[in-house]
This record gives sequence, structure tokens and C-alpha cells, in this order.
Amino acid sequence: MEKPYVWQMIKEAINSLNGKATYAEIKQYIYSKWDSVNESTINAQLIVLSVNQPSRIHYPENQKPRISNSQYDLLFSTGRGKVVKYDPEEHGIWEIHKSETGNLIVRQTNTEDLDDYKEDGEESFSFPIEASLRDFLIRNLNTVKERKLKLFVDENGREGKEYNTDIGRIDILTTDKDGNFYVFELKVSKGVDRDVGQLLRYMGWVKKNLAGNKKVKGIIVANKMDEKIKYAVLTTPDITLYEYEMKFELSQIKL
Repeated sequence: MEKPYVWQMIKEAINSLNGKATYAEIKQYIYSKWDSVNESTINAQLIVLSVNQPSRIHYPENQKPRISNSQYDLLFSTGRGKVVKYDPEEHGIWEIHKSETGNLIVRQTNTEDLDDYKEDGEESFSFPIEASLRDFLIRNLNTVKERKLKLFVDENGREGKEYNTDIGRIDILTTDKDGNFYVFELKVSKGVDRDVGQLLRYMGWVKKNLAGNKKVKGIIVANKMDEKIKYAVLTTPDITLYEYEMKFELSQIKL
């Protein structure tokens, strides 16, 4: 029987170890089955196969931009020398992205579910990237009909578009006519329950650093919400869920 490639050995090892292992456990499994496997090669391939490893771009397998759906997108790093089997539903969609400067970077995308879906017999379309959804909402804050919102501007003139904080970047930060804050978390495709935790962190930061005695509310906007996130916000009245819908139609021009 021909010896498999090292990445295939690692794949067999993580599957046999119930989807969770240390580097040492994977190596032990490999050494128990195959002779003369170079440890440095195993170490390198563990980096190559881990979707959230920033240094994976330095290897030939990962030197072109792509979404994490290839044979080399197998693992997710959970700490120093620890990995689990990569699950997009749990860990999000990761990509090798070419930045504006032309450099490759590893980043998590905002497209948890890349598939289009159908609802009520009609095709539903989503924004291709989060920036498109963000910019549309900023231009059309009146679509949140229950409230009259405006983009927040702080004392230094920073606007609430991709508002930077100590704990990350808020997609959109707005206020209402009474000065209460509304923190937007945007998902171009599916909203999932982990988004609630992320939004609550941002809401807490806004409460501590900006809001004072004003209220802080959260809004999650996605193309579709899964059932788990609906349960997650049932006891969190300060968070509201919105699904957006896009339709595509052709109208013939009469000559």
C-alpha cells in the first residue's frame, strides 16, 4: 500500500481522535502507523491545514486567495499546539484574502452560510459582502421603521461607520432622537447564536464608554436567522433581529 501524503495522515489522525487533539497526539498516531515521517513536515502541515493560522500563507498550498473549502482547510487552532476538526458552522467561514496592499492575510469572513436559499417559492439574494450591506443601511436608516436613527458622531468627529473600540470594530453605531444608542451587527447571510455574544460585548463597551445614563440597544441584521439565535434573544429584550430581503426582477423595455 502506497504511503499517503502527510496532510492525509493528519486527516486520518484527527478523525480517529474524535475531532480534537494536540499536536503530540496527532504525531503519536502517525508514528504508530507509518515509518520515517519527518516531524518538521508534520509541524508544517498542521499549520497549512489550520484555517485560522496566520502563518499558513507562507506555504505553497495557501499562496492564492480562497474561501476555506479546499482539502487543505481541515483544522481549527484552539490554542498553542491544540486543534479541532474545522467546522464552518461552529468556527465561521475563514479565507485567505488578498489585501489592498497585495499581501495575503488570513481572516474570518462574514458569510457564515454561502448558499443561496429559497423562501416562499422565490429566489432570495444576499449582499455579496458585508460592506455593501453596511453602506446600504447607513444610507437607509429609515428602513428601521420603529425608530428614527442617525449615524453616531463622537466628540473627535469619528462617525459610527465601522466604529473602532478596544474590543473590536462595531459595524454601525447610531443614536435616536433621545440620544439612546443602537449597535448594529451585520451578517450578509445567516445570523447565528454566537453573534449575540459578540453584539453584547459591543453594547457593554458602548454603555461604559459612551452612553452614560442613555440606553443601549442592539440590532442584528442578516439575510436569514437560524432557530438558535431566535432562542438566544428571547430573554434579551434589548436585542432585535431583522432579516433583509432582496429581489431580482427584469422588466422588458417597450420600444
